[in-house]
Amino acid sequence: MIFLSLTPAGFIHTILNYFILFNSISEYQQQLTAGKITCVEAVNYFLDNIHAKERLNAFTEVYAAEALEKAALLDAERIAGGKPGKMHGVMVAIKDVICYKDHKVTAASKILEGFESVYNATAVQKLLDAEAIIIGSCNCDEFAMGSTNENSVYGRVLNAIDENKVPGGSSGGSAVAVQAGLCMISLGSDTGGSVRQPADFCGIVGLKPSYGRISRYGLIAYASSFDQIGIFANNVGDVAVALEVIAGADEYDSTVSQSAVPLYSNTTDLKKDETKKYRIAYFEEAIGHPSLDKEIATSIKNYITQLQHEGHIVEPVHFDLLDHIVPAYYVLTTAEASSNLSRFDGIRYGHKTTAPFADLTEFYKLNRSEGFGKEVQRRIMLGTFVLSAGYYDAYFTKAQQVRRLLVNKVNAIFKQYDAIILPTSPTTAFNIGEKTDDPIAMYLADIYTVFANLTGLPGISLPLFKHSNGMPFGLQVMTNKLMEVSLLQLSALLMQQNKTL
Repeated sequence: MIFLSLTPAGFIHTILNYFILFNSISEYQQQLTAGKITCVEAVNYFLDNIHAKERLNAFTEVYAAEALEKAALLDAERIAGGKPGKMHGVMVAIKDVICYKDHKVTAASKILEGFESVYNATAVQKLLDAEAIIIGSCNCDEFAMGSTNENSVYGRVLNAIDENKVPGGSSGGSAVAVQAGLCMISLGSDTGGSVRQPADFCGIVGLKPSYGRISRYGLIAYASSFDQIGIFANNVGDVAVALEVIAGADEYDSTVSQSAVPLYSNTTDLKKDETKKYRIAYFEEAIGHPSLDKEIATSIKNYITQLQHEGHIVEPVHFDLLDHIVPAYYVLTTAEASSNLSRFDGIRYGHKTTAPFADLTEFYKLNRSEGFGKEVQRRIMLGTFVLSAGYYDAYFTKAQQVRRLLVNKVNAIFKQYDAIILPTSPTTAFNIGEKTDDPIAMYLADIYTVFANLTGLPGISLPLFKHSNGMPFGLQVMTNKLMEVSLLQLSALLMQQNKTL
């Protein structure tokens, strides 16, 4: 829920109850059309909120002046009778790995300090064309490598529910920006759960679309066959609107799907689908895995029982590859990262060492050693190792074989079921610093999310539950590739039914 003051007079008029309440993009735009609020007033509200919650460290940069300028332009066009775009006046934040022309994009890394993008990412351009307002760039784990948003040159992001907890990563800043009411929606990137896991930790909705559903052009690459731009919002309907705008074919991305983009914004209307019953699978090994918090396991089991009572078919499916998922994921993604990040050398842009050097090789080493953080260095070294001549077959080839087995398993499951449900994370948000000294434990926290990236499936985390420790946690739902319509319909239904449980 977002409250906006109708007048610039501030506190006095606020006390006099001059407020507008809205819960979604559609309600906000209705208020704009009715003349009850303006885009400028909305921008001022969010800018004030960003300033008041600056300690959360969600933003690396806020575009205050240009956001107000764009808002005034949109107000003038709307008042003059112009037809509003689908994202008219919507305040959007973008992760600091997504290019926005003439704005800094650093991937939260010293290696890219001061670099400004020379073009717009396709997703950003589509948002701008639909009349969205980009309000700022969000903090993240360096080069999107991390699960806590503690690996950033700008410092850690804090969870707005409990500032002693991590917000999840790598898109922690984007998640907190929505969670704390600093924007309406935000974009992140999801390579192994970096949208769904922070959504889980922050108690909001986080969507990773199918691989190729959204163009990756302008997204700084971590692992190119895994990366996908994702969306954070407070509800499924807002996710659907944003996806409808930014999805689709793109001449600049050869891996993007050429399939037509459905009207996702129509899919969350439950009136025509409220009686539909779904066939849903879940992995016994996942619900019973020793890493899963017992309270989370119990809540999901109870929820499965509730869905069954409501007429849905929810059945266990044997899945014997669960413990192979994380090793395969980290072998493949670090291999791709070692290749993708080789372009960052400090020669053409970004950090350049001031230390003396004897030759070009030493210059490269100094730039990269000083520019990359420890987690990024660790993953580059691991990726280089698994691609080396002596270990390629033992690691990289084996991991590719596991990936193929997972795809085959998925194809078989979706011949019988509409969706798969899993936990999003084995625990709720953990304390700051709790796992920084144990990278293996950190990697294993991705056990439930990397599956969708290995197989290219769309996945969403829905904020359905609250733990006895006071922190939220979600349910992860996946459908077959490019079946976001079904995913959004089912997600809207689960969110609606959860209100009555």
